[in-house]
Amino acid sequence: METLLNDINLGIVAILFLFGIIAFIVSTISGGGGALILVPTLNWLVGVTKTAPILNLGTFLGRPARLYIFRKDIDWKVVAYYAPAAIIGSWLGAWAFSSIRIEWLQIIIGIFLVSTVFQYRFGKKEKSFEMKLWYFIPLGLLVSTFGTIIGALGPVLNPFYLNLGLDKEKLVATKTANSFLMGISQLGSYTFFGLLTKELWIYGIALGIGATIGNIIGKKFLSKMKSQTFRQLLIILMVISGLLLIYSQIKNFMNF
Repeated sequence: METLLNDINLGIVAILFLFGIIAFIVSTISGGGGALILVPTLNWLVGVTKTAPILNLGTFLGRPARLYIFRKDIDWKVVAYYAPAAIIGSWLGAWAFSSIRIEWLQIIIGIFLVSTVFQYRFGKKEKSFEMKLWYFIPLGLLVSTFGTIIGALGPVLNPFYLNLGLDKEKLVATKTANSFLMGISQLGSYTFFGLLTKELWIYGIALGIGATIGNIIGKKFLSKMKSQTFRQLLIILMVISGLLLIYSQIKNFMNF
């Protein structure tokens, strides 16, 4: 026990707790992305290779509160298409975790997120393409695979939810249900492949407690928000997340 405490940086624990509260207040009122905002911070605090397990553990622990709060707004048809493929994808992602260049993946995802500001004309456009339910099967596989490798890909799914017609509480609720089921599989795969150490459990739990508090606070703001304001915040968060991912990885390349 004493050896474990010596390995734990209490400063990082405190930062993850506070950032968890802030990030998931923002995440709840803007349809997700709190975890993705934390990717550059965690890359700096603990290193790229530890970021994904900590983020996925922390966000998973914060999801039960959000799931309970939004339980009446879940679109179970979407969950039925997305979740089974996402569970498979999480195992593929954990298996590939040690052999894929995470840096390039983060840049590609960042460019996609930044492009959403043009797709939706700064939030004035409700839909940018035709979306069908069955599209969530390949989406579940791909997003889960890459999300398990990177640590967070929540905002990537937002355009697809919006184009299906999900808005505000329904988007947040359905996304949370999908993420929760995928998270169970992710933690199982991380554990199976030995990627979750005791140190990472402590950091993930600190983040998860903060995320739970942030979810509860964020729900109060979301209920008072207009749909267009929600879309605009969603797009702003996606763009910020994308820019942070691109910047952090370009900075890493320049340091080599």
